[in-house]
Amino acid sequence: MTECPTMTVPHHLPEAGVEFQTIYPVAASERHGRAKDLFGLWFGANMTMLTVTTGGVMRGTFHLTPLTALVAAIVGNLVGGLFMALHAAQGPHLGIPQMVQSRAQFGMLGAAPMTALIVIMFLGFSASNLVLGAQGLSTIVHGLDGTPGMVAVALLSLAPAVLGYRAIHSATRLAAFLCGGAVFACLGVAFMSVPHTAAWWLSDGDDTIPGFLGAMSIAALWQIAYAPYVSDYSRYLPSSRAGERQAFHATYWGCVLGSFIAMLVGVVTGANVTTVLTRAFGAWGAPVLGILSLGIIVANAMNLYCGALSSITVFQTVVPSRHFGRGWRIGVTTGLLIVSLVVAIAMASQFDAAYAGFLELLMAIMVPWSAINLVDYYILRHGSYDIPSFFAADGGIYGRFNIPALAAYVFGLVVQIPFLANALYEGPVARFFGGADLSWVFGLSLTGLAYAAAVRLAPKST
Repeated sequence: MTECPTMTVPHHLPEAGVEFQTIYPVAASERHGRAKDLFGLWFGANMTMLTVTTGGVMRGTFHLTPLTALVAAIVGNLVGGLFMALHAAQGPHLGIPQMVQSRAQFGMLGAAPMTALIVIMFLGFSASNLVLGAQGLSTIVHGLDGTPGMVAVALLSLAPAVLGYRAIHSATRLAAFLCGGAVFACLGVAFMSVPHTAAWWLSDGDDTIPGFLGAMSIAALWQIAYAPYVSDYSRYLPSSRAGERQAFHATYWGCVLGSFIAMLVGVVTGANVTTVLTRAFGAWGAPVLGILSLGIIVANAMNLYCGALSSITVFQTVVPSRHFGRGWRIGVTTGLLIVSLVVAIAMASQFDAAYAGFLELLMAIMVPWSAINLVDYYILRHGSYDIPSFFAADGGIYGRFNIPALAAYVFGLVVQIPFLANALYEGPVARFFGGADLSWVFGLSLTGLAYAAAVRLAPKST
């Protein structure tokens, strides 16, 4: 059995300073995380203008009545949040980032391509966050739009991303206070700006089953998008059954409630959420929406932090004998920010549905990974893993490749194709259902069944 790389660390992480942990197991003495902080992190991370406008898209794209859109938002967030939070519960048990643990399913080398795709997803999210953040910043400070605004947002994102776990928690607490206050203000204004009658909730739209399914999928996919990195933050909770339950509930309710409250603003106002809120707030519109838009800086810091951990996971696959410590995390974080800034500047004038469609396709790539990971952890292995093998050059007991998992993953990609619906591609089943993207439903369920069957029918190959 190979030894897991270790490093000499202080017994307690200081309140201030740069986090020393990267992708290696968090020692029991460093498990200083608290469930209430984890709840605050995910609640604050969703207090953004992007979450608000997602609620507006649910009505605008599928033309639902407010009541039906409200139900779709509730169901989608509750259902999607379950899969997301099941990943979070793995963090306290194993004490490592999510994508490192994926080596148990796909093998040491087999997990690397998927981890690299996750890095690309983080870069895409970060670039779009810089564009949207700059737009929000310009409403507060005139002249900070375009490239200057993106640079300013990038610099503001860099500090918590480099400082790490504690700094990100502090930033999300601030976002929960400031941006959360802005969201609740917008929610109050939104309710005052619409008719105060039961008839309006039932008549301002045209409900259809495909429309309901499409809106529900938007909310569900919003939650599932967090799956690759929720355990990156829960790994600091105590390694116990209680710690796992706390990680699940804190992540689930923090993310679901935060998302739903912000989306509710868009559900009430409809597709023209920014116009409605600006008109309703009057002179206060720009400051309130500006503060709300700046919440995206926190989300961007989280993307950079987790993108750096995923990148280091790929590097450690290539050079397993090297220890990738704090300096590597700082350097990789800075490098990812520079790349995302260059991409943001290049795409700013073309920030349209085609780019959003690219990110949605990456989501489709991630769904079968999530299914395989959850089935392996909760059904096949019941959380029993050999952690030193995650860092062994030959993959230890998990080997370099796991053919059943890779075959199930390819099957999961193929089975989603008819159900996909985005700006780049719309499958025949999705067209039949009026543009509702149900690929995640079939990607999760059928991939999980295929993986369980493949593992039982075939031995692992290295």
